[in-house]
Amino acid sequence: MAPERDDAEGLGFDARFDVPLRGVGVDADTRCEHYDTERDVIAIKFPCCGVYFPCFECHEALADHEAQRWPADRFDDPAVLCGVCGERLSVASYLDSGHTCRSCGAAFNPGCASHAQRYFDTT
Repeated sequence: MAPERDDAEGLGFDARFDVPLRGVGVDADTRCEHYDTERDVIAIKFPCCGVYFPCFECHEALADHEAQRWPADRFDDPAVLCGVCGERLSVASYLDSGHTCRSCGAAFNPGCASHAQRYFDTT
């Protein structure tokens, strides 16, 4: 079961966000040390721990367990956070977004599609 934010004191969650979020060098729009272009403004909730990370590398650096991908039968779950407005998108909505937040219009990095299989079981 994923940790609740109220029970997460001491786990290093970023207090700037309304969801449990961790990362390496995270800015106010969820860019991290690994991905920091203008369009790198999402964080993904990892199903293994229920914590949002800006990228797979951040999860590897900070989590004490192996990352799991979102299974296709859970693509309707909210799992992607827009770092600009805080909107939570389902996996399906994110993958079908055209690289744009449906709420605020922020542009997402289209290059992320090349490694979506790290996060989502798209097979």
